[in-house]
Amino acid sequence: MPWLKLLHIAALVIWCGSLLYLPALLSQALQLRKDAGFAQGTPPMPRFFYNSIATPAALVAIASGTLLFLVHGLLGGWLILKLGAVVAMVAAHGCFGWLILRLEMGHYRWVKPANWTALCLALAGILSVLGFVLAKPLDWS
Repeated sequence: MPWLKLLHIAALVIWCGSLLYLPALLSQALQLRKDAGFAQGTPPMPRFFYNSIATPAALVAIASGTLLFLVHGLLGGWLILKLGAVVAMVAAHGCFGWLILRLEMGHYRWVKPANWTALCLALAGILSVLGFVLAKPLDWS
């Protein structure tokens, strides 16, 4: 099943890249809102990117990863830790969606600090997953 592993890795690369790009899109949308004084709504790019690229990549990555560990029978401490890191990435993903909604409703308060917090959460999840994947063959079953 090398195609499944390839699909999983490709979806993860797209999802991780999206999690790193969404804060820039949100910052740009916030700045445009404040500068141009839009009456309602944000420029459509953050929502389009979130709904069309980031979320499908996340769903494919999670589904293909689930199939991988079910097909290969991988269970153990390594998987639990890796899934915990994936939960951090999912939480950051959800936070970015919430921030997009806040911007669209015109609620700017706490958007910038929450954007940084979600970015740090995404980075922690991404780096943890990478660390667990690279450390797995060395020590863990």
